[in-house]
Amino acid sequence: MRSLDIGALGMMAQSTNVDVTSNNIANMTTTGYKRQRAEFQDLLYQDLRRAGSPSSDTGTIVPVGVQVGMGVKTAAIGRYMGQGSATLTENELDVALQGRGYFQVDLPSGETAYTRDGTFKLDANGQIVTKDGYAIQPGITVPNNATSITINGSGEVYAEIDGQVAPQNLGQIQLATFINPAGMDALGDNLFLETDASGTPTTGTAGSVGFGKLLQGYLESSNVNVVQEITNLIKAQRAYEMNSKSISTTDEMMSAISNLR
Repeated sequence: MRSLDIGALGMMAQSTNVDVTSNNIANMTTTGYKRQRAEFQDLLYQDLRRAGSPSSDTGTIVPVGVQVGMGVKTAAIGRYMGQGSATLTENELDVALQGRGYFQVDLPSGETAYTRDGTFKLDANGQIVTKDGYAIQPGITVPNNATSITINGSGEVYAEIDGQVAPQNLGQIQLATFINPAGMDALGDNLFLETDASGTPTTGTAGSVGFGKLLQGYLESSNVNVVQEITNLIKAQRAYEMNSKSISTTDEMMSAISNLR
């Protein structure tokens, strides 16, 4: 019976659904995390009677055919790029990105990675880096005699220097946008790489057309809705149970056939 395989495929699909939902819940407090959703497609159909085929010698045709589906498959796990709320930290190196864009990060491999996580630090040389010590683009170095740092909405970084009246401009943080950010390759550590699906990045300054603004002293929270994720978890669990029930029902039917005298 096809229903054994169909039920098993349904259980596998819902297992993936639970995995994705659980990952969303696990990352509900991850800075800049964007929630994901499993998306499914039906599999091929077996034509037992094709619609439109002749049903007689007089030219009549079958109005509705007989097609039996073969189950379900996971087609994609989409990432939804909605804005997360801004959480106050009062740390002068924390920067929330409000709107479109990604911070650019230099990886040790020489590649450029992209992130929404604006939790920045200073390394031993005074350079602004990520939590993992990767420098942002373009490189910005803070003098060791700086008393405070200001990052405005357009990404310009200023430092108050002892003995100087006017703040010193240290550089400007550049952002990158993608035509299809959901197509980027997630590396972990809140980092992404461009792919053929994401398209090539367009770089620019925060606050300009097509780019978000920066907010110093805040971090972008994840866009995970916990209530929605718990609801999805319950739905996936029920769907998993119903698929297992179809397997149990098929097993009982096959048992009944084998017990015929």
